[in-house]
Amino acid sequence: MSGGTDGLRSMRSGGREPEYARRGAETEHDSWTSIRRLPALGVALAVVAFLSAFHHILDVVGGVEFLVLEVLVTALLAVWFAGFLRERTAVALTAVGLAIALIAYFYSVPQSARSLFTASRVASDVLALLTGLSVLRLLNVGAWALLLAPAPTFLAVYLAARERYVWAAGVAGLTTGFFVLTGDVGPAAAVACAAGITIAVGFAGLAAAGRRGALAQLDTVTVIVAAMVVLTSVVTVVPGSANNPVLPGGESPSVESSVVSNSDRVAVLGSIELSPAVRFVVESDRPEYWRVGSYDRYTGQGWVRTGDTSPYSEGSLDDPPGESDSLRQEVTARSTLDAMPAAWKPTSVSGAVSDTAQVTEHDGLRPGTSLLANDSYVVESEVPNATDGQLRRAGTNYPDEVASRYTQLPSSTPDRVDERTREVVSESGANNPYDAAVAVEEYLEANKDYSLDVPPPSGDTADRFLFEMDEGYCVYYATTMVAMLRTQGIPARFVTGYTSGQRVDEDEWVVRGLDSHAWVEVYFPGHGWIRFDPTPSDPRESAETERVEAARTEGDENVDSDGSENGTYETPTPTPSETPTPSENGTAATPDPGEVRGPGGGLGNATFGTPRGGVPGSGAATTNATDTEEDEGGWAPTRRDGVLGVALFVGLVAGARRLGITERAYRVVWLLYQPRRDPDADAVRAFRRLEYLGAVAYRPRRAGETPREYLDALAAHGFDERVGSVGRAYEHARYGGGASDGEADDAVDTTDALVRRYAPVLRRFAS
Repeated sequence: MSGGTDGLRSMRSGGREPEYARRGAETEHDSWTSIRRLPALGVALAVVAFLSAFHHILDVVGGVEFLVLEVLVTALLAVWFAGFLRERTAVALTAVGLAIALIAYFYSVPQSARSLFTASRVASDVLALLTGLSVLRLLNVGAWALLLAPAPTFLAVYLAARERYVWAAGVAGLTTGFFVLTGDVGPAAAVACAAGITIAVGFAGLAAAGRRGALAQLDTVTVIVAAMVVLTSVVTVVPGSANNPVLPGGESPSVESSVVSNSDRVAVLGSIELSPAVRFVVESDRPEYWRVGSYDRYTGQGWVRTGDTSPYSEGSLDDPPGESDSLRQEVTARSTLDAMPAAWKPTSVSGAVSDTAQVTEHDGLRPGTSLLANDSYVVESEVPNATDGQLRRAGTNYPDEVASRYTQLPSSTPDRVDERTREVVSESGANNPYDAAVAVEEYLEANKDYSLDVPPPSGDTADRFLFEMDEGYCVYYATTMVAMLRTQGIPARFVTGYTSGQRVDEDEWVVRGLDSHAWVEVYFPGHGWIRFDPTPSDPRESAETERVEAARTEGDENVDSDGSENGTYETPTPTPSETPTPSENGTAATPDPGEVRGPGGGLGNATFGTPRGGVPGSGAATTNATDTEEDEGGWAPTRRDGVLGVALFVGLVAGARRLGITERAYRVVWLLYQPRRDPDADAVRAFRRLEYLGAVAYRPRRAGETPREYLDALAAHGFDERVGSVGRAYEHARYGGGASDGEADDAVDTTDALVRRYAPVLRRFAS
């Protein structure tokens, strides 16, 4: 009979499936096909995440166009090999390719660097990379990136082409994870990778579960994706970090900022504030900038110091090439210190610290282990004292190593930075590197205001500060000046350290966290590195004084040391016979780089500090900041905040659906509140509410049990006998001529009263 009926229906439709059925099947098929494609899209997202790290590296050092071509060719080969090459063979081929790439990189670095490659040194470098040391510190990192990028790209694309999505996502995840550990990918790439892996793994499982299984598990996948996005953005996953890698040489991690700890990278932050705590005390014949470290590689969003360190030994620090003045400094730590501040250029170190001291390739000093309070060392420095005329005549015969290392800019640096620099130099009439540097220094000082309250940076820092920002602090000024000079082929580098601090005696200075600072050094043939400071000095001095006084009033610890609470030492007024005389080289004696004006004063330029709202010294390098007024504009959400907010919201909604919370919430509202429509609809809705209430408070209605029988059971259980009025209204609405207005009103009122009596909201919702 059934077959005959089906045949009759088939005959009536001409032997064809009805149009509506065919369209429904096609729609279902298209939806299922889309779900099956999602794992491939997830793998693609994860692959793009790690390729963005290679792209960033080559954008900084050059070679992006080669990377694009290389990735395209590798992907095409991977798809081709996927058609016939066995998976084990593909994995072995990738491993061989990776080994060849590492060997090729080894031979691409200079011979002097290859001689340092030992098993223990390689192990130490790998540990440093996995705990936050940027790969941008590697020598010839461009070759490293171009040689290594094809291996993970090939394997991930090959596995995806063979629909081994989970394994392909794993390859992409491991590669991206490596760059997360080195700090060379930002939150966006990490989030993209996490989301891609989750999509690939989750939807691959859904595809295997079939259509119904996929729909049933969709909420679970959504929750996992959202959780991965949020966790990747807010959780630190390694014991080291981009600011505190475990370095060869035993440098101890510290809570001090990257300026104080002499970190190998500096990030540009937004609004900051300062710590007034005393860091160290210096005994010296004259004040100077107490230099901590310099950085040569500009990433567009910060700075990286390349090269390795070597143990300090007598004679390992050379004198500057030009004329200089000798300066002896005895530095005593007053808190934990992960740097060795000293006037440029240091030539020797003595004291217990010298036994473990390290020397960077930039002739900077760093301690082998953290200095503790009251640890001290003595540094002898030769401070360059070239005259303006000598620097103008220095020429441009730069050593090849200096020219290649210190004129580097990311290839994505906008052309308008070069164009504006040319305008500034041309308008000043400068015809040599020294006058060009002075012109850029004066331009920034005159055209930008000093402020600690600035929005978080985005894009290229130098370009943004030059064209889109009206104010900033020393990191912005110094970064922009270095970038501008490099566009003109003038070697320059970014330098961090401290200004002189508060003078408490004729030859003693107390240096606080708020004295930390960033400035610029420019290279001049025959003279070496000469300091320039484009940050305006006046706006900061009163703010520093106020910050120190406020800290004293609030009773903060470690605000004063060595008599600094008694005020600043005033130099006795010289008699006419004591008037300074020109130095032997024809210039006035070296000016005081920062005569202090009140407690806590230092050199008149911005200093490093702490991200606003953070713990002093807990972030990456920031700048000299004092505690200023809170930003009147309040907190403004960033794009990252928006992404996290959306991910969190979607995840919470999906999770609520998965756990049935949304259904319970809907039922609570549905039970507590009944909008009025018409008598019949109101009577039916009142009965359904009472039926649901009875199921929660007593028992569900049994199969075959009539409405009247169920309501009688509720009344017998202790419910109000008025439940009968609800049943009568329901029967009239469903089976009779319709419920009257009075019956409907009585049914709704009775149900409302019973809900209030038998269903306390919180208890019923929790159940």
